[in-house]
Parts: sequence; structure tokens; C-alpha cells
Amino acid sequence: MSTKRPNILFAIADDASHMSAYGHTFLKTPNFDSVAHDGVLFTNAFTTNPKCAPSRASILTGRHTWQLEDACDHQNVWPAKFAVFPDILAEAGYHVGFTGKGWAPGDWKRQGRTTNPAGPEYSARTLVPPSPTINKNDYAANFVDFLDARSGDEPFCFWYGGKEPHRPYKRGEGAENGKSVRESDVPEYLPRDSIVQEDLADYAFEVEWFDKHLGHMLAELESRGELDNTIVVVTSDNGMPFPRVKGNMYDYDFRLPFAAMWRNRTSGTSSGAERKPVVLSDMISFTDIAPTFIEAAGLKTRPDMSGRSFLSLFDAKTSGRFDPYRDRVCMGRERHDVGREGDVGYPVRCLRTDNFLYVRNLKPELWPAGNPETGFTGCDSSPTKNLILDQHSRGEMHYFNLAFGKRPLEELYAIPDDPDCMHNLANDPAYAHVCATMWAELRGYLLAQSDPRVLGTGDVFDQYEYVGNPQHSWKRYVEGTWEPQKY
Repeated sequence: MSTKRPNILFAIADDASHMSAYGHTFLKTPNFDSVAHDGVLFTNAFTTNPKCAPSRASILTGRHTWQLEDACDHQNVWPAKFAVFPDILAEAGYHVGFTGKGWAPGDWKRQGRTTNPAGPEYSARTLVPPSPTINKNDYAANFVDFLDARSGDEPFCFWYGGKEPHRPYKRGEGAENGKSVRESDVPEYLPRDSIVQEDLADYAFEVEWFDKHLGHMLAELESRGELDNTIVVVTSDNGMPFPRVKGNMYDYDFRLPFAAMWRNRTSGTSSGAERKPVVLSDMISFTDIAPTFIEAAGLKTRPDMSGRSFLSLFDAKTSGRFDPYRDRVCMGRERHDVGREGDVGYPVRCLRTDNFLYVRNLKPELWPAGNPETGFTGCDSSPTKNLILDQHSRGEMHYFNLAFGKRPLEELYAIPDDPDCMHNLANDPAYAHVCATMWAELRGYLLAQSDPRVLGTGDVFDQYEYVGNPQHSWKRYVEGTWEPQKY
């Protein structure tokens, strides 16, 4: 094995739940799949908070979002007091940079930062995209510029933040480019309707665009002789931008695609069909990413980080669970998008084990996706959302209740039998002990981390500044100048 410090390529899609390595056939992601083949494919990788800015904050800091003050919310002011792994690596001699979407959305300049928390930006190169809703950033060309800017053979850490498949989409762009989705590919919580199938095809096309640029970057590293000693991690910040997914506390939003490769350690050779892929069920959290990169660079992990490095998992030679202690993770959310009284958030905390997902909705009296009168602003505008709302206007309640309806204090799902989280077992007396045990464990974990929600001061999350569109605020709704989301 090389004694040189490894390079790092961190590739993060924006709102992706699917990659073809997991058996999804309505899209093709050969480059994600190649990372999984030559490295490790994780089936239980979880974001800490299912929205862009707080999810990325956990990645950067190695901390749960309830430990990050303003950064727990969406559209916030970045609190510069928290260390981030790009800065730590830069101080240790790494060449650091990003392209596309780094930490966002929010204001990272207010407290004195001179660069995005993901590093200095490389985004000068542009292209003509295949659809007007795809970003013009030539991600791969900007990666080349980044590589050319480093001095000698200094190690590098690059954040490729694809802006796809974030909405909006050009309606029909998937079909125009040969994509189609079968009725059987539509998850149980969405209508089996051609509108949804078309919407998923558009989404799939944009996931493939993210993967295409990943492929160009891998090829560039191969041509430079750098790929074997580069740790490549590919994932997404949260799930797909569909009702009951993005921003919600169910498996489709916070259990995400995740592949990691370090060929000097995982295969020892160039890519080859003779290597049997390793698929691990170990549970990893996005809080584990920063400690992993820091350990790989030969540095000591910071004691203020909640996560722990998963570097040892690269040594797994067979599929299954490599580390028996990686058997549970915790997640939560606070204010994502405004659109309810006082612009307060919808606080939730969760515990996920192999068998169960326990969800604690801390203010069940609120609407989880924003208020009806403001258009459920916590759910991205889309043809699928419009369809569900149209159904509701005709008295069809099933999909509306799943996506937008109020939720009870407790939810419990038996994940092996119910991966779409359709059947809440919390009110079944047979599972009362499971609920009580999981809440006690979750509460104890949150107390140990000084989560304001269990200390009785949780409303502080609603007092942090919101720096998003001021037109989308409860105050403007009351004044009669509200501008609803439109698709």
C-alpha cells in the first residue's frame, strides 16, 4: 500500500434516492456502480437531517444538527464557530476546493468566512446542458482546473456538489432522452399514475447527469495515475424531491445511496471484474464522514465530533456487517421551510435500528409540510404534488394524508416488512414495549448530546434567522402579500 496520504473526492448529488447499483432499473448510474464494485456499497447510510443545508452541515462538521445551533435549520446563517473538515485538511497541507453546490442554502459570509465551508470554489467552466433546468456548471472541467492548480503532488480534497436532480425539471425531459418509468417503479406512497411516472423519468435523467460527470472525474484521475490512492465517496444530501420524501422522516429520505472506494485499500489493483463487490449493512451516519476523512489524512479525530470514522470498513472482504456495533443511528429535523404560524419549524427526532424506525413528532399539532393555506411549502412544487392536491380537491384523501396530513406523537415502522413506512405500529399494544424502549434510548442519547429539544429549550431553533425568500413567510401571508410556490 502507498504511504502517501490519500486524496479525497467527495461527490454529493442534490436530492437523489436512487442509483442502479441497488437494483433500480429505471435509471443507469454506471459510475456510481463502478465505485461500489471496486469499493464498498452501503445499504444503511443515513443523513442526519433530510434537507440540503442541515444535512451538509453534519457532513462538514461531523456533528448532529441539534448540536449546530443555526445550522440545524434550512436557509440559515452559518455559525463559523464550528470546525469543518475542508479547513482541517487545508491546514494539514491538502489542496482543497469544490464545484457546484457546497454548503447551501444559507449565508456563510455573515460571520467572517472568506470561502464556502466546502472550500474555495472552482466554477469558471460552463457548458450548454441537455435541458434548460440542468445547471450550466461543467463540473468535470472545473475539477480539471482544480487538479491543475495544486502544487506538485500535494494531496487534495475535492467536493463535487452536483446541483442535480434538484427541481425544477423541464417537464418531459426524461422521455425526450429515452427515459421511462414503469408503474411498478412507483413507490407505494405515491399514486400509480402516468403523471408520476413521467415526473420520475425526469428525475432519473437528472440523476444520470450527476453520474456522468462523476465518470469524467474518475477517468481524469485514472489518466493521471491518481485513482488508486484517492478515497472516493459518492452519496446524496437527502432524498428525491417528491411528496413524503424530501424533508420527511422516513427511510426514502434519510437512507441514501452511498458507495466508497479506496482502491489501494479495497482492491489493491486496478478495476477488475474478478473482484466480488462488498455490500455492507453497517449503519453509518453523515456525522461519520468528517472523522473518516480526517483519520485518512493521518490526523487525530476531533473530540467534539459526534461521528466516528468508518475507515476500517474498507477492510471488509465479504458482504454483511463488518462492525457489529454499527447497528443504530439517530436523525432529526427542525425548521426547514417557512409557511406556518410564526414561521416555526416541525421538530422531529428518530431512532433507526435494523428492525424498526421510531419517529417522535415533538409538535404533532402542526402540519408537517407547512400549512394548507400557504401551499404546503415544505414540499417542492412538482407535477406529482399538483396531482395529489388535485385528488384531494375531489375528496380522495389517501395520498394527501400520507404526504401532507398531520402525524401522531409516535410512529413505529417494521422496516424489513414495510420499507415504504406505510403501516404505523405505534398504537398496536403488541409494540408498546418497543416504542417505550426506543424512546428511552433515543432520549438518553439526545440528553448526552445536550439537544435543546429534550432540555426544554428547543424553541431556540425557531428564533434563528431565516435567510430564504422573504416573500415566503407567515408574516407576509398575514399581511396578504404572500407569494405562493408555483410549478
